[in-house]
Amino acid sequence: MILTQCAVCATDLGLTLGKKCGRCSTRYCGPECQKKHWEEGGHDKLCKLIKKSGGAEQYNANNKYAEAVTIAAEACAEDTKGQTCYICTQALHWKTKEGLVRGCSCRGTAGVAHVSCLVEQAKILVAEAEENNLGHDAFNARWRRWCSCSLCEQEYHGVVKCALGWACWKTYLGRPETDEVQGMAMSMLGNGLFFAHNYEDALSVYEAMLHMLRRLGAAEEHILIAQSSLASTYRALGRNEDALQMDRDIYSGRLRLNGEENGHTLLAANNYSTSLIGLKRFEEAKSLLRRTMPVARRVLGDNNDMTLKMRVIYAEALYEDEGVTLGDLREAVTTLEDVGRIARRVLGGAHPLAVGIEDALGNARAALSASETSPTSNNA
Repeated sequence: MILTQCAVCATDLGLTLGKKCGRCSTRYCGPECQKKHWEEGGHDKLCKLIKKSGGAEQYNANNKYAEAVTIAAEACAEDTKGQTCYICTQALHWKTKEGLVRGCSCRGTAGVAHVSCLVEQAKILVAEAEENNLGHDAFNARWRRWCSCSLCEQEYHGVVKCALGWACWKTYLGRPETDEVQGMAMSMLGNGLFFAHNYEDALSVYEAMLHMLRRLGAAEEHILIAQSSLASTYRALGRNEDALQMDRDIYSGRLRLNGEENGHTLLAANNYSTSLIGLKRFEEAKSLLRRTMPVARRVLGDNNDMTLKMRVIYAEALYEDEGVTLGDLREAVTTLEDVGRIARRVLGGAHPLAVGIEDALGNARAALSASETSPTSNNA
């Protein structure tokens, strides 16, 4: 499902082209590459091992997970130095010998854990929910342990989110396509790759997910979620026209399906405005945000990360516009100062959103300073 390239020449095979090794399901563009891999690429030695691991997809996921855990532990080493896992109370994991991570909004000694311990916690909670046939809301509350901290309730970010994404995918990838959990795990992997800035890999996952949902005749709700993830990846890769076209359709679909006060609709508005700004269509972005920001603040509250993101994007639309006035620049700085205070208090100063707000504030202040000292500044 995620492996969509020839193992030898990296030709894109999509989800159906090419051929597979009859034993381990490793994918190739044709018999020549398969033969070359066996004779020169070491597949003759790996084939049995890959099959024993559960096939090429499982083998790949296991290896990617191990790599991601190492990267996450190294990235968090300074922050977790001298601390212990809040789950197993050990500094070094007893079995995997991995280091500690913290990728949430906890501070001090809170929130430090091993990825393996977080994974085991999530697996147990989801298994209990399935065994006891818990309802949708109860199941989703337990599923959130795959992506959010049980202490601060904020989502993990960066390389920690990526490691958990690979863990989730390797846990559930063997389930049938019709099993909702398998699709949720695929989404978790795509999100993890995206927030670790592995955009090309995330794109492959999201495209595979959308293709699968359409093939299965999934509900419009699930199609819209998959399209939203794909559009965000287009933006990250600089494919702004592709992103805008998809975001426009998603926002229209959300308004029709959910109404303007739904969280998914507000997210769609946020993404749509981001695409507009990426194409320098600032007036359209500001018009959209002026309609949706009051709704977000009323429905979600000022502390919600979506509300904060929406206000940041609005400030960026103000100070990046070539026709910006002094009044616009002052409004942008005031807005970013306010959301910055909230983000640091709610999410912590190290959170990517808080860091991004500080960067945007620096840009807005620089633009304001330059405009105030310019003899041709527009004081309107």
